Amino acid sequence: MDTLDPRRFLSALLSMGIDQYVSGSQERPTLTRLKARVEACTCCELSRSRKSVVFGEGSERARVVFVGEAPGEEEDRQGRPFVGRAGKLLDQMIERIGLNRKDVFICNVLKCRPPNNRDPEAPEVEACKGYLAAQLELIKPNLICTLGKHAYNTLMGVDARITKVRGILTSYKGMRLLPTYHPSYLLRNQGAIKEAYDDMEKVKSLLAEVSA
Repeated sequence: MDTLDPRRFLSALLSMGIDQYVSGSQERPTLTRLKARVEACTCCELSRSRKSVVFGEGSERARVVFVGEAPGEEEDRQGRPFVGRAGKLLDQMIERIGLNRKDVFICNVLKCRPPNNRDPEAPEVEACKGYLAAQLELIKPNLICTLGKHAYNTLMGVDARITKVRGILTSYKGMRLLPTYHPSYLLRNQGAIKEAYDDMEKVKSLLAEVSA
């Protein structure tokens, strides 16, 4: 992993109006300290209705970070990302690259559940995207795999259809990024699962290139 650039990390937080991370301390930023900041967040209305803040979980030294759009009802209840049927399918996708949940890091753009599992709204994304940027800056994965259009569009600053960008390798702040379908979409459109599995084979190949 590359050394954390504190300026880029703090820049991600500054974009959200956070001008101080560890008051009066020279301690290195960590995911644990960032999680504490996120759990205290009241930057948007979702903080009023949430049961849990779903920060994300997995390895702090993950080679791959999977990014979805937002927690659902069960995620909000358990405080964990991608549980239930969509989570089981994501587990299967991760197994296709020869890894499991503890080897990767899994998170969402939004850390709180939108009511009735609706799509994230622009003010919510704006309030939360700095946290995602900070997570990625701390982990510095070899590859980011975005799940669905919202994660891809948030990181790339575009408005693209996932069917148009799926499987096309690009980069985000020097980190490789590969978009694929969201597991919830795949549960509704099982004919697309083969394409998602093809994407996981590409992820596996990209990781092998880095290791070679």
